Amino acid sequence: MPETAASDPAVRGVLKRPFAEQVAFFRGKLGTLVPTERWTDMMHAAHDRAFMVAGAQNADLLAGLAASVDRAITEGTGIDQFRKDFDALVERHGWSHTGSRDWRTRVIYTTNIASSYSAGRLAQLREGGFPFWVYVHSDSVITPRPLHESWHGVTLPASHEWWLTHFTPNGWGCKCRIVGVRKPEDAARYGKVQREAPDNGIDAKTGTPAGIDKGWAYMPGDTVSDTVRALSQKLEELPPPLAVAVMKDWLAAQAFARWFESPRNLWPLARIPDADARAIGSQKTIAKLSAETAAKQLRTHPELAPREYVAAQDVIDHATGKAQDGARAMIYVRELSDAATGGHVLVVKATLTGEELFITSFRRLSRDQATRDREVRRLLGKGGG
Repeated sequence: MPETAASDPAVRGVLKRPFAEQVAFFRGKLGTLVPTERWTDMMHAAHDRAFMVAGAQNADLLAGLAASVDRAITEGTGIDQFRKDFDALVERHGWSHTGSRDWRTRVIYTTNIASSYSAGRLAQLREGGFPFWVYVHSDSVITPRPLHESWHGVTLPASHEWWLTHFTPNGWGCKCRIVGVRKPEDAARYGKVQREAPDNGIDAKTGTPAGIDKGWAYMPGDTVSDTVRALSQKLEELPPPLAVAVMKDWLAAQAFARWFESPRNLWPLARIPDADARAIGSQKTIAKLSAETAAKQLRTHPELAPREYVAAQDVIDHATGKAQDGARAMIYVRELSDAATGGHVLVVKATLTGEELFITSFRRLSRDQATRDREVRRLLGKGGG
C-alpha cells in the first residue's frame, strides 16, 4: 500500500495534517528558487526565503521539485508520489544527482516537510503569545540521540537565546518538537521540567552546539514568522479542505476562546460552498464572525461555549435544510434528533459589494421535536421552499 505523508515513518508525528502557517511558509519560498552545487551553498536562515535542492541547477528542474514538495505539504501526498514525480523530473532533465534515488528523495521530502512544519509551529507559538516554550523529545531514529533525550522537558522563556540554536528539528530525521505553555509548571504534563538552559559545548567537527547536526543550528522560520502569520490569514487561497481544517484547528484552540471573551476585528469561522457564495452575490467563501456579532452572541446565546462553534462548519457541510433569505443571506439548518443540542442554525450574509461574508447568527435548535419542526419549517419557508 502506498505511503501517505502521515503514515510515512520518516515524517510520522510531524505531518498529521497540513496547516495554514506551514503552507504559507513554504509557499513564501517559491518565489526564489536557488541553483546550488552542494547543500552547504545555502545555510540556516537563508532557507526561510528560498527553495533549493543540493546539486539542482536547472531552473525547470528546481521548479518541478518545488511543485512536488508543495503538493506533499498542502495535500499530504506521500513519499511514493514524490518519488514518481522525482523520477519523471530526473528523466526529463537528465539530472545526475548524487546518492541513491531512495536516499535522495527521502532527504528532500522529509527535510522540507519537517522544516516547514517547524516554521509554521513557530508562527503559531508567537501568535498564541506563549511566554514559555518546552522542548519535547520525539526522535524517530532507531537509536535515540542521547542529547536530544536529555533536553526533554527544558522549559525556558520564549525569548531565551537557547532557542535560536535548539529550536527543532535539530538534525536529519529529528522529530523533536517545541510546545508553548503559560506557566513553567504547566510543562509537567510532558514529564520532567528543566528550568536551566543546557550547555553541552561545541562539536569540534561541525562547529555547532553539541547534539545538533551541521546546518541545523538555527530557528526555521524565525526571519519570516510575521509574514507567515499574515499569509496564513489568506484562507480564500487555500484548497477548500485545507481551509476548513485550518479553521477547525483554530476554533478548537484556546486562541479562539480568548478572542471570544474579548472580541476585536474578525475571526474566520466557516467556509460555504462556491455555489452558495455565487447565489448570494459573495466574492468570498470564508464567513467571518465580527467582534460586534460575537458580543451579540455572548448576550443572546450565552449557552454556547466557544468549543461549540466548531460545529458551525458541520452545519454547512451536513445541513438537513438550506434556504436563501433574500438576495444576500443563506440559512443553514442541521437537525440532530439524538443530540443534547437538537441541532443548530447558522446564517451567513454577504455585504452589498460582495467583498465580505459574515456570520450573522449561530444558535441551537429546540430539543423538543414538535417545536423544532415548526422552527425548521419557518426558517426554510424564508426561501420559498
